[in-house]
Amino acid sequence: MTALRDEPVLPTTPRVALSAEPPTVTTAPVGPAQPARARPAGNPLYQAAEHFLRGFHGARPKAGPLDPRLAKVRAEIAATGTYRHTPAELAYGARLALRESGWCPESIPWRGLLVRDLREVRAAEDVAAECVRHLRMAAAAGAIRPVVSVFAPDSPWRPGPRIRNDQLVRYAGYREPSHVLGDRRYVDFTTGVGKLGWRPPTPRGRFDLLPLVIESGDEGVRLFPIPRDAVLEVRLTHPELPWFAELGLRWHAVPVIANTRLRIGGIDYPAAPYNGVYICRAIGEDVLGEDAAYGLATVVAERLGLDTSRERTLWRDRAALELNRAVLHSFDQAGVSIEHSAEVYLPASDTRDRPAFLR
Repeated sequence: MTALRDEPVLPTTPRVALSAEPPTVTTAPVGPAQPARARPAGNPLYQAAEHFLRGFHGARPKAGPLDPRLAKVRAEIAATGTYRHTPAELAYGARLALRESGWCPESIPWRGLLVRDLREVRAAEDVAAECVRHLRMAAAAGAIRPVVSVFAPDSPWRPGPRIRNDQLVRYAGYREPSHVLGDRRYVDFTTGVGKLGWRPPTPRGRFDLLPLVIESGDEGVRLFPIPRDAVLEVRLTHPELPWFAELGLRWHAVPVIANTRLRIGGIDYPAAPYNGVYICRAIGEDVLGEDAAYGLATVVAERLGLDTSRERTLWRDRAALELNRAVLHSFDQAGVSIEHSAEVYLPASDTRDRPAFLR
């Protein structure tokens, strides 16, 4: 099949963090299906499965005895080269991975994290439709709920689907003769999906939704538009600066990381989008104010009458503060969940030998 290496380069996995960094411009095409091979019980997959299942049964005594489950998994691996998690195992592993990702506020009970078991979903159109449902469910009328949607896993004979967007919701960046319109981080991505057939709205704007890019072993790369009404957005105003509304800024409310893989007990789920809750700095300072993204720090500083002639006046810090204040104020006014400090988040944990979202 024709993979992304033969198409315009699209971004893959970024640094997983609350701040939005430019994605790494590399590709990892879905490879050809491989025949199933029997694997001995002492191989790394079984060892990973045993380690995970011992932890699961230790945390869930009502799951039943461990030894029969290990025997069944050992037989599955020997026969097929892989094994299938039970729904309870999948939910436990995904919740643990999300809790330890550093994305969840400590006020949210991790056992209540919503895990959507979509392992039967492989077709690109169906994956895209479920991603849209994820956005609607996570938005929850403003009370943002952490959600994980787990699609079909990789197996020795068939790769699972992949989502090539770094987040489900991103805004386009257009290279104009004298400037960039929109998000500068996504100029290459916007150009790439344009060459794959995407057409931007008319007229173009600074907050045009990019399409979902779904890749599967059967269909290759396909594009799917995201309905505007599926994206909860907040228009930005400032608690003290009336002119701030004139900037016409807005931002989406649900940050859904889309192209990391979820690994549980040695099994890889290459499409497992998950979301936490935004921190205001990730929108105001790291995106709207950052020169590599929207570059509005200078605009805000000039409207504030600050001296931008040299960095030592700390005009960037003052502009970043006001952008962050505007984001926090606007989300609060709209009744949309947002955090003001990274200190309220559970720290990311060591992911070695534990369920985790990986790049």
